[in-house]
Amino acid sequence: MKTFCENCHEMVEYTEQVVEIKNVIRGKKIKIDGLEAVCPICKGSLFVAEIRDRNLMHFDHAFRYEENIISIDEIQDILYDYNIGKRPLSRILGWGELTITRYLEGALPTKQYSEKLFEIHYNPEIFETILDSKKDVITEIAYKKCKKELNAIISDSELMINSDDKIDVVAKYLLLDLTDISPLSLQKLLYYAQGFNTVFNGTFLFMDDCQAWVHGPVYSEIFQRYKNYGYNPIEIKEMNYEPKTNLSNSEKEVIDAVIKHFGCFGGKILEKMTHSELPWTATRNGINEEEPSNKIIEKELISSYFEQIKQKYNMIHAADISKYSMDLFNTLNK
Repeated sequence: MKTFCENCHEMVEYTEQVVEIKNVIRGKKIKIDGLEAVCPICKGSLFVAEIRDRNLMHFDHAFRYEENIISIDEIQDILYDYNIGKRPLSRILGWGELTITRYLEGALPTKQYSEKLFEIHYNPEIFETILDSKKDVITEIAYKKCKKELNAIISDSELMINSDDKIDVVAKYLLLDLTDISPLSLQKLLYYAQGFNTVFNGTFLFMDDCQAWVHGPVYSEIFQRYKNYGYNPIEIKEMNYEPKTNLSNSEKEVIDAVIKHFGCFGGKILEKMTHSELPWTATRNGINEEEPSNKIIEKELISSYFEQIKQKYNMIHAADISKYSMDLFNTLNK
């Protein structure tokens, strides 16, 4: 890859290096691990439009993440999932009809508008209520297409919540024993339950594959079941279910230990914990920090990593995982 070096006055084949870059967005200081183009002759920094654009994109992702602002991909998901256009969605929400178009082009939503988009993204029932109350502001065809898709989504969600697969049993066990557990927290607790069960009971707790998503390990089918809650706690009142009878005593012992020693942390802290561990980092090797990926974290990698943790901390019983959880928390919060 070549560009013009103003110091050397010639085209050079530049190299790239990772550097810390700082910026201020809406008054908030943001720093990222960005890229810099370097001249091989004078070692000076070079301007490359593609690298600038990539760094700007990462600043945008970092700001949205830290301020909990909805992403462009999530807005696109709303349009796709509900089968609705940009202008009809803007009208239904009572905004200017080009608002969604501007957001898709990169404009940052206000906190208030972002929260409304999160709400309808993760709560189809709420969006259905808004759609029905505002159907007069869009065409009948647009309303019927969106309504049909909403009915299908709500119906599928109800069926999935009543599933009895092993991973669902574990998820419901966690939900019934913990309060204020968000979909983000649930994913990380499932991951830790799987990892520690392999070393204390010698088997995988469930056979579902774990994927290395941007925000840590994710079991995609469980994500689909509970994604409507977004960043909010999952409401257990929807589940008329007692999963404990479907788990062995040794399995419950491990899950109880995970609940006690990892369930005390919020979703963001659990995310940081999994981001520091080999199964997630090794699986995402070569993938940009904010780049979506559904690469599978191999079960054997999870098993071997947690076996090393067991040996390192001299764990005898499941309750001993407290040694690891507190050490990990203290290391990340120095």
